[in-house]
Amino acid sequence: MALSVMCLGLALLGVLQSQAQDSTQNLIPAPSLLTVPLQPDFRSDQFRGRWYVVGLAGNAVQKKREGSFTMYSTIYELQENNSYNVTSILVRDQDQGCRYWIRTFVPSSRAGQFTLGNMHRYPQVQSYNVQVATTDYNQFAMVFFRKTSENKQYFKITLYGRTKELSPELKERFTRFAKSLGLKDDNIIFSVPTDQCIDN
Repeated sequence: MALSVMCLGLALLGVLQSQAQDSTQNLIPAPSLLTVPLQPDFRSDQFRGRWYVVGLAGNAVQKKREGSFTMYSTIYELQENNSYNVTSILVRDQDQGCRYWIRTFVPSSRAGQFTLGNMHRYPQVQSYNVQVATTDYNQFAMVFFRKTSENKQYFKITLYGRTKELSPELKERFTRFAKSLGLKDDNIIFSVPTDQCIDN
């Protein structure tokens, strides 16, 4: 009897541990870069500058858990070698100031495609690709990101705006694009605008 109770306890512990594990075991498969649109005749000089993150969609995004997020901005600084120094400026939790996340995007063989520079700084990341899917340079951009980390493949699409507000039509277009890559409504969230940090 004591042995069966102990076995039941261990079984329940196993169930709880598997439920508590990251939900990444059931990730929606990441699409091939060849199936993701690529902005024709990408112009790196026009893409540079500040973008506000208006929407996010991805196979690790869960609307039920996150609901929305505080808007942040990302600045693309074009370098002489056509790579970008990319700085994201985020609001820290509980008014603890601003957080800066800096990385380098190195151009790939096709204009509008990039890989993460200085990969040795991120030992858990096996690959990281960035692809500008569509942009008009002046108002919006949709950028596809795919990374392999600890043998799991994650992907996300970011809806950028040159301003903090985008039209409902652009948000709907972003939602349709995300769903065309296999994502569901629960994988798509939009930001809450803020004036804190993101204009620094």
